[in-house]
Amino acid sequence: MESIRILVADDHVLIRAGVRSLLQSIADFQVVGEASDGMEAMELVSALRPDVLLTDIAMPNLNGLMVAEQVAEKYPEVRVIIVSMHTNEEFVAQAVKAGAAGYLLKDADGSELEFAIRAVTRGESYLTPAISKQVMASYMSLVNSSHQNLADPLTHRQREILTLIAEGVSTKGIAKVLEISVKTVETHRSQIMQRLDIHDIPGLVRYAMRTGLVPAVEIDRSHAEAC
Repeated sequence: MESIRILVADDHVLIRAGVRSLLQSIADFQVVGEASDGMEAMELVSALRPDVLLTDIAMPNLNGLMVAEQVAEKYPEVRVIIVSMHTNEEFVAQAVKAGAAGYLLKDADGSELEFAIRAVTRGESYLTPAISKQVMASYMSLVNSSHQNLADPLTHRQREILTLIAEGVSTKGIAKVLEISVKTVETHRSQIMQRLDIHDIPGLVRYAMRTGLVPAVEIDRSHAEAC
């Protein structure tokens, strides 16, 4: 039987160790690598080409939603499952919009994790039953809507930059992560403020939280580390 190759991405060592131990107890599951942040996850996806990437949302550098979006664009054969503590519709909708094949809660048991991995490797999608019907209806409506109806005022690049701003990444740091110039980052930031009619960083952070680009816990941690 051919193994299902899995990459685990989470910035907490104990969580990665627990997930690895659980997965390795299943005969045809193979954990091929671990990543502690979003940039490392992308590097390992490129190098290892796993069948499945399990990723948290709240991670340094690139969060799990950005990782899912980039993996879906660059490596569509790699199936992404978001493993998160968040049950609200904004994060579920953002995960689906980013191209994630599955959404699982961190308090799920081992049998559900196994079921989700097998489902996505068959080309199916998986959403934990813990997500309410109301939330499911909301994100399905979002997925089925046209881009015009979504009325996203920002471009893909601007959403990437706004996400990193909200995570507390400096202008130089954003330029490094996205491999663009500092001047380009500053230009995008100015355009973001104009499009959203928000003219300060705290306002941008609140917008990112409200629209589900980043979870509040991630923002709290990033800003605490910056202090």
